[in-house]
Amino acid sequence: MSETEETPRTHPGALLAAIAIALAAAIGGLIWCSTLGGQLSKQQAELTEAQQQNAKLGADLRETEARLQVATDELSKENGLTQKQLDERAQAILQREQADSKRLENEQKQTAQQVSSVSNQVSSVQSDVGGVRTDLGKTQSDLANTNSQLQSVRGDLSNTNSVIARNHEELVALEHRGDRSYYEFTLTRGERKPVGTVSLELRKVDPKKNLFTLVVYSDDKAVLKPNRGLDEPLQFYSGKQPVLFEVVVNTFNSKNQVSGYLSVPKSMPVPPTAQ
Repeated sequence: MSETEETPRTHPGALLAAIAIALAAAIGGLIWCSTLGGQLSKQQAELTEAQQQNAKLGADLRETEARLQVATDELSKENGLTQKQLDERAQAILQREQADSKRLENEQKQTAQQVSSVSNQVSSVQSDVGGVRTDLGKTQSDLANTNSQLQSVRGDLSNTNSVIARNHEELVALEHRGDRSYYEFTLTRGERKPVGTVSLELRKVDPKKNLFTLVVYSDDKAVLKPNRGLDEPLQFYSGKQPVLFEVVVNTFNSKNQVSGYLSVPKSMPVPPTAQ
């Protein structure tokens, strides 16, 4: 009896336990479903928000693309204008470089011509210098020959010989000796002419006999030199401290005219007309 009574008591407890478990599971399922539904709603909301953001981003992207296209067009136009300007500037630079190159070429040609001209002038000067040297050498040679041809003739007053010049070239040779001064003259008969610090007067000319007569005026005195010949030293003394002067007639120009020179010491004063 007791066993029969205890058996029915056991089944309701198990059922309650199963029901409790099922209920707990259902509650857990409901909670999980609720939680899952909340998460799903949240995810759906996030998805919706993401879609909205994507749509906005798409609109922004299309607007950006449109603006970029406009900017690209403007930039293309601007680049096209800049390129044109660059082309024009490049052409201008090229033309300027070509002009500079041509000017430089012309300047180089002019410089070359000037150098050539200067070179020719230098060559000409060198040639002239060479000619002058040749002429100088010839003059020195002629002077040496003239010196060797100078004659020594005894004067009409002194007992020593005087070296005389028979022409202008020999007179130049005498001047180069530097010990005396020389004054050339041409005298016409009847004319008194100052020569150096004295005066000379031609009184008579005889070309056939090569003779002439001369008067020397010096120190307020007149010295007559009658019937003298060509290349003969006519000597006289003059000055406060008398020194030897010489007159040489070396050319008969005509029956009324002769030429020659006066020779005086270097120490004698130079007349104003000879300065």
